[in-house]
Amino acid sequence: MPYHLYQVDAFTNTIFGGNPAAVCPLQEWLPTEKMQQLANENNLSETAFFVQEGDGFYIRWFTPEFEIDLAGHPTLATAHVLFNCLGYEKDTIRFNSNSGILEVVKKEGNILEMNFPSRMPLEAVPPPELLAGFNIQPKAVYKSRDYVLVYNTQAEIANLIPNFSILNQVETMGIIVTAPGDECDFVSRFFVPNSVIGEDPVTGSAHATLIPFWAKELNKNTLVARQISKRGGLLFCEAKGDRVTIAGESVLYMKGEYRVN
Repeated sequence: MPYHLYQVDAFTNTIFGGNPAAVCPLQEWLPTEKMQQLANENNLSETAFFVQEGDGFYIRWFTPEFEIDLAGHPTLATAHVLFNCLGYEKDTIRFNSNSGILEVVKKEGNILEMNFPSRMPLEAVPPPELLAGFNIQPKAVYKSRDYVLVYNTQAEIANLIPNFSILNQVETMGIIVTAPGDECDFVSRFFVPNSVIGEDPVTGSAHATLIPFWAKELNKNTLVARQISKRGGLLFCEAKGDRVTIAGESVLYMKGEYRVN
């Protein structure tokens, strides 16, 4: 039996920008082990699977190595597929997930806006390997799901060189590095130790942590962010108490089908 597969570049308006995600609509769930194998076969930072649930959908996200609790760019990619490929006609998509209810709203033009839980980071004592794993030292370290290393300038973020032979000793899902932006409110990069991902191009879930942090630091709730990886991505953000909104564009790169035994 063939299953449909879409690949979408998220947080960009051009092919080969942003962060690519695989999107796999299902009529019913495949075994978790099988979805993990498919995510590994796709070899993208995230593969999203979803099934219809009432008048909404349940969504799950897998890296090539494990299932993740919250993921932004594959959620944006999934909403793009529903709105533009599968004929979804309402203006709001309601997803249920391991992180609760997430909504995606169609805005003007090609922009979709996600509503996610806010994850304010707290000051943390960094393990020695975390600091030793970068060529430039941060001015402060915080932690939510991921470690957050805060720097003074965008140039420092651009010039950071991770040493994964050291960072792979750090127990964490991911490492966010961030600083005020030169032409936006803040910039970031995202690294994933012990993973084939290495550096993730644009990380929506990281912004669930970055938005409340920079909203407090800059004393403003509406923010524009750039993730300055090689592919790069643009995000329109807003802090809303215990929630955040993260908006961006997306582009369909490929659609096809796959088969499983």
